This record gives sequence, C-alpha cells and structure tokens, in this order.
Amino acid sequence: MPQQLAYVIITPYSLHKSRTGGIISRLITRTGLELVAARMFAPSAALVQEYSQAIISANDPQDKSIQQLIHDYILKNLSPDPKTGKRRRVMVLLLRGEDAVRKARSVIGHISAERHGGETIRDTYGDLIRDEAGGVRYFEPAVLAAPTADEAEAKLKLWARYSDQDGGLLENVVNYAPGEKGERTLVLIKPDNFRFPTGRPGNVIDFFSRTGLTIVGIKLLHMSVAQAMEFYGPVREVLRTKLKDVVANKATPALEKELSFKLPEDVKKQLGEVLCPAFGDNQFDSIVRFMCGFAPGERPQADWPKPGTEKCIALVYEGINAVAKIRDVLGPTDPSKAPPGSIRKEFGSTIMVNAAHASDSPENAQREFGIVKPGENNFKQVVEAFYGKL
Repeated sequence: MPQQLAYVIITPYSLHKSRTGGIISRLITRTGLELVAARMFAPSAALVQEYSQAIISANDPQDKSIQQLIHDYILKNLSPDPKTGKRRRVMVLLLRGEDAVRKARSVIGHISAERHGGETIRDTYGDLIRDEAGGVRYFEPAVLAAPTADEAEAKLKLWARYSDQDGGLLENVVNYAPGEKGERTLVLIKPDNFRFPTGRPGNVIDFFSRTGLTIVGIKLLHMSVAQAMEFYGPVREVLRTKLKDVVANKATPALEKELSFKLPEDVKKQLGEVLCPAFGDNQFDSIVRFMCGFAPGERPQADWPKPGTEKCIALVYEGINAVAKIRDVLGPTDPSKAPPGSIRKEFGSTIMVNAAHASDSPENAQREFGIVKPGENNFKQVVEAFYGKL
C-alpha cells in the first residue's frame, strides 16, 4: 500500500487543558505512523472560513449532523476572538506511513454521545453532551482530521498555503496581567525518545505541562552536524578544560595496572592536563553524534549543514519565569542526581541520554532559537515534497 500523509489538528481547548502530550502519545504508539512535521498556527478568519467549508463531506462516515457540529465548532472556536481580535492556537501534526489516514482516524475515533469508554482520543478527551430533548448542550471534538486520503490532501494543501502567514512562532497569544512580562525558552525532546514508536515524547510534554506555560512554537528537527556543533559549542571548552580530575581518575588505574606501579600525585595531575583536551574533544564528538547521527569526523565538511538522521522535537514555551519553571521540571543534567518526579529522573539514563534539553537563561534561549529556528516552515516543505508544489 502506498504511503499517505495524515494530519491531526489539536484544538485550542485541548491545548489549553494540556492534553497535547496524551494525544501525541496515542498517535505515535497506536498508529505506528511516523511523525514527520508539526507546526503551531494562530488561524486567521480566512483560513478558518475555508477550512470549515471543506468539512462537510459525503465521504465522512460520521453522519451529517455531527459534521455540521464540527463545522460550527471550527467557525466558533478556531476563529479569532470576536471581542479582542486575539487569535487562538492550534497545533497541526503530520503523520506519514501506509494507510495513514485510516490509521489516524481509527485512533482518533468518531463522535457519539453514547461512547463513554477511553478507547479512542475522542472517547478520552472529547465530549458530546445532549439535553433531554436531544439538543446539544456541550461539544468538544478534541482533535480534527480528514476522513479520506483525498480530503487529507486537499486540506493539507490549504493549511500549507496559510502556513507562512498564520503559523510558526506565535506572537500575542498569551494573556498577561498589567505589569507582567513573559519570557520564552527552548526545549528539545532528544533523540533517545524516538528510537522506536513510544509514548515518551508525549509523556515528556505532559511533564512540562505542569509549569502552566504556553506552547507557542513546535518544529520537528533533524539537527545537522553544523547545528549540533554550534548548539553545544559552549560545552566544548568546558569539556576540554574542566574535567582534568575526572580524566586523571579514569586513566590512573588502567596505567597503574599496566605498568605495575603506583603513580605519584604530580604525575596524575600531569596526566589529567595532557589527556583532558583529547578526552573533551571525544566527549563533544559523542554529543554531536547522539544529537544528529554523525560525529564531525564521520561526515565530509561539505555535508555538515545537511539534516542528520536523528529526530528531535523543538518546543518554545512562553510565560512568567519560563526558563526557571522548565528547568525545575526537567531536573539536573545527571539523571542519577535528579529528584523524583522530574523528567530526567523518569526518562533519563546518563548525562548525555537524559531525555530533554532546556535553555538555562533567556539569553541562551535567544542564542538557541537562532540555531534551531523553531519558526522555520518545514511543515510546508513536507507537504510540498509529498504532493508537489502548491
């Protein structure tokens, strides 16, 4: 069966209620599809109008009354706020694989007032509540998706056409009290969470949701060698100069065993000074390889700017004291020293394989934004690579 692209739109309410991680976990683990792109949108009235008009379809297995509910929901809940003009957030995910549209829809589920289990995403996170006369009291679909591959293509092309002007790193979507000033921070969900289809990426996002911060940007990232070297560049000098005692303590027992005599303290110190730069370079190469799939020496320099083989999710969070709040939930670099309930205690295993990265200051967040480019539109690139130019 040929490959398909499926899309899933996480609604403003699901984002607001921090259900993003749970939805992503189910989509990855239960569809077996590959997450190939993600983008935040603040839809304009024009995009919402076009999308809502395309919702009612003879090919949708849900009856026309449910389709009409979804049509009306989109117009009301995805459009800019009529009182303030402020746009609402949605997250659009792209999944690729064989029979992708059907697989995604089967995990999403249909909408029915009679379903009360937790089998599908809509069973768990959606609601359709009717009154005694059968009228609709409350409706929340949780996510939106296309019923067929043809309709997925048409709607994806629509969203892609608006993806530059309505999507990316969102501005003016977070409410602040007078005198409050927010800040932004970068999170990378690292490659160790993507070794096989697992709920870990979504679970990590769930942990970050405890902060009460707002996701204003998301990008699927295949970090290049050049990006990894620049991103972790400040670490390199630390590794080359600050680990002399570590290197000496590692090297001394091996040499003493091989040479059959005990090394004097001044020789141990010299050993650390001589070996530390080489050890630091080796550790730095290991970090680069872990993040992008290649150490610098394993790719021709001309290929350093090309995307690597490893996958990350880059997220931008915004809010009051965003940097400190994210770092607190993340935990220290070494998982063995992380407190219970932190991300690195739950999901990390070593100092390098430690689940996620987060900026350690607003200034470093800005530096890292410049390298990772979380607003870059690879969503449109994926759509055009699959279907051709719009």
